[in-house]
Formats: sequence, structure tokens, C-alpha cells
Amino acid sequence: MTTTPRELVQQTLGFGSPVRVPRQLWLLPWANIHHPKMVQKIQHRFPDDIVSAPAALTRPLQTAGDAYTVGRYVDEWGCVFDNIQAGMIGEVKQPLLKNWDERELIRLPRERLSLDREAINSFCESTDQFVVSAFFPRPFERLQFIRGAENLYYDLISHPEELEQLLHRLHNFYQEEMARWAETKVDALMFMDDWGSQHSTLISPELWRRLFKPLYRDYIDIAHSAGKYAFMHSDGHILAIIPDLVELGLDALNSQISCMGIEELGVKFGGKLTFWGELDRQRLLPDGTAAMIVEETRQMQEHLYHNGGVIAQCEFGPGANPDNVYTYFETWEAVHREKRK
Repeated sequence: MTTTPRELVQQTLGFGSPVRVPRQLWLLPWANIHHPKMVQKIQHRFPDDIVSAPAALTRPLQTAGDAYTVGRYVDEWGCVFDNIQAGMIGEVKQPLLKNWDERELIRLPRERLSLDREAINSFCESTDQFVVSAFFPRPFERLQFIRGAENLYYDLISHPEELEQLLHRLHNFYQEEMARWAETKVDALMFMDDWGSQHSTLISPELWRRLFKPLYRDYIDIAHSAGKYAFMHSDGHILAIIPDLVELGLDALNSQISCMGIEELGVKFGGKLTFWGELDRQRLLPDGTAAMIVEETRQMQEHLYHNGGVIAQCEFGPGANPDNVYTYFETWEAVHREKRK
């Protein structure tokens, strides 16, 4: 009997010896603009086992512009992104909230709560792929967009009462949003925040544990209480907080494993959570040789795979060599063949 992609991912998350490592390509519009033929080839040869649910709402989001075109884009929170390169998301240059006296003017995008459950459930029932929620909490990053990074880091040091109030307001909204998604037929709920620099967390692990760990505990509990898996994305060197994520029961973590050391991650956390990629997009994807891609992929298999616990994921975005993306997934196929012998 053939194993479906959904079953394959479930077996991987449960360390149940799947017949192969499941895969997922994170495709940015940049790749379709610059390498359309290669995108088609990769997607045809290595179809995704994990997909996002449709962002189906009964009330439209209040946005302006296009997030992936050159120019200005205003998201549903009112944060303004300036973009200088087509095919990728821009940056927030001006904080939405410069003065705490204006904090009550911050508008929560409650349209995101108007999920079209019929459309979402219909999609989930129509596919045998593993489906992840389309919207996700990102409290730390949202605070940066609202306050500006410089202001926020000062806030985290001085810790004004207004910061607690804003974070509490955001968290309540995100919990409500997660609860709405938990009522659908998606397989997993996702949340994210980029917590790492190249060599360490952006704030002290102690401050992270005090302010943000309780938020993630709530998101994971919402997912698990509804029988869903909990997935998280975080860029950078976050080795110091991974034990906390394991403690909270996180099922899958998408992180930059190369900058933290694949072997060390395997020793400390192999078999304790699933590493949801990723292949190094700072060095290997743009500039690595085919041999380097093969070696890195085999390192993932050797150190992180424990009868599961690995999803072959990489991001095809700005600067990535399309041949390296192809080689990455091709190498996982070779690993599968070798295991079957």
C-alpha cells in the first residue's frame, strides 16, 4: 500500500521510520522571475509533501500594494514595507508606533479571524499532502514592525509597562487566531520569529524565557489540544533556546542548522524534534559546488535522522543557484535508494 505525503510527514514527526524523508520547497516569487524553467523542473521532479492551506477569508484584508513588487506595500496591520527588488519582501523603515501615547491606535487585523472554514476544509480534504496553516503568530517580529527594531531593543532593556500591554494585546489576538485555525482540518499550526544573529540569540535567553517562551507555550498547547502538530520557523543561531522549544513539545523546527553545527544539533536534539530543513542559503545554495551540497545533505541524514526527524526543506530565493536546489533534493532521493538496498 502506497504511503501518502500526509502519512509520510506524520511518520517522520513520530520517528516512525518513513519510507523516505518528506520534502518541501519554499519558493519565493524571485525564483519564478529569474529561473522559471528550473522551478518547473524541480517541482515536477520533487513535488512537495507539505503545503500551506489557502488564506481563505470571508472578509478581505485591508492592505495596499503588492508585497513582492518594487515600491511600497502596506500590510493588514498598517506597517509599511519599502521594497527595492521584485520577487521578495521589503523592509519596514519607519515604525508604526513612535510614541507610546498612540498605542491604542494600533489596529488589530480582525479580518484574519474570518476564516472561510468551508474553503479551507475542502482544500484539506482534496489533497493527500500535509497541510500547514496559512497565517501564523510572530509576536517578536510584529513588535519590531510596530515599534522599529532600535526602539524595541531599548524597550526590552527599559521594560516600560506599555510594552507589556502591547505584547499582551498582540498575544491575545494571536491566540484567538490560532484557535480559529485549530478548528479547521489543517494538520499543523505554525508560528514564527527570527531569534538569532549569526552567532547567538538577539536577546538574552533569560529575557526570552521570561517574555516570549510563555507565548509559544500557549501556541503549542492550542495546537496539541486540537490534535494538530506545532511547527515553528526561526532564522539565525538559536541553539540556546532549542532546549526550551523541545521542553514545550514543539514538533518541527525550521532553522538555519548550518550556522549552529549539524553534528552538535544531532547530539543534543536528534530524536527529540523534527528538523524541518534547511539547507544553508547563506553560503551553500548560492555559491556551493555540487559536491558540497551532497556532503551537507548527507551530514543531515547522518546526524539528524533518527528513524524520522528530518524534512528535506530549502528556500529557493534571491541568489540561490537553481542547480544546487535540484542537487539537494536529488541527493535525498539517492539516500532513500541506498537505505532500501
